[in-house]
Amino acid sequence: MRVSVGLLLFGAVASPLMAQQDVQIQTVAAAPGIHMLVGSGGNIGVSSGPDGVFVIDDQYAPLTYKIVVAIRRFSTEPIRFVVNTHWHGDHVGGNENMGELGALIVAHDNVRGRMSVKQVMEALGRTVPASPKGALPVVTFSETTTFHLNGDELYVFHVPHAHTDGDAIIHFRRGNVVHMGDTFFNGAYPFIDLGSGGSIDGMIHAADAVLARIDGETKIIPGHGALGTRADLKAYRDVLAIARDRVTDAIAKGMTLEQAKAAKLMAEYDEAWGQAFINPNQFVEFVYRSLRAQ
Repeated sequence: MRVSVGLLLFGAVASPLMAQQDVQIQTVAAAPGIHMLVGSGGNIGVSSGPDGVFVIDDQYAPLTYKIVVAIRRFSTEPIRFVVNTHWHGDHVGGNENMGELGALIVAHDNVRGRMSVKQVMEALGRTVPASPKGALPVVTFSETTTFHLNGDELYVFHVPHAHTDGDAIIHFRRGNVVHMGDTFFNGAYPFIDLGSGGSIDGMIHAADAVLARIDGETKIIPGHGALGTRADLKAYRDVLAIARDRVTDAIAKGMTLEQAKAAKLMAEYDEAWGQAFINPNQFVEFVYRSLRAQ
């Protein structure tokens, strides 16, 4: 296995941090030359081939060494690009490290904008400081961009006001794989970051946009959860739409947020969908506040 001198130096510096990490990076094959890496935080997508390595999201900074070692198990080519699906730390935390290893960081315009200044995530009770210059995307786009490498067309497109206001979805057109970032939580209620411009309608529209361009053989890398299929995404989309419709009806009936939570509007879905990061009450609150803000 070949690892660059820069990476070895980084590993030496990072080793005390890594000793505190029990996280192991798991590699899941999505298609020939396309992998999903699972560790701590958002799932990573990787395209590898003769033109180099293309990475989607990079989790947390202390995990960079382990992530690169995992990539080196199937490719010794340089990591040329990192595309961020949105600005949250479990997806962009390794940006600075990846940049130092030579990768060009790419994201939607709003991702750079949000990373450049302090952000307050009220729903999670977190204040996120501005990122250092080395972590910021170097190339940004407003609507779409396309990468031509490793025999594929990697079409990157923005979906407005979904999980955040800077979400990007990446479609491997020839590989028949899609990375949806946190617009897709496979088998679980999603976190909708209303403070960053997210909305329930945008989440549904993002799912619809992907469903319209894939088939039954497509593999979908979610922001969180197992590698998915079109059927998984359709089931997720339907749960979101049901929640929107039921909360819309509750608002029309004059229910307060607390009354909507108490009504257990999604009771038959809560056991299956509400046991991960976001619980049923949180999910109803996201949907309620999103609809009230319209």
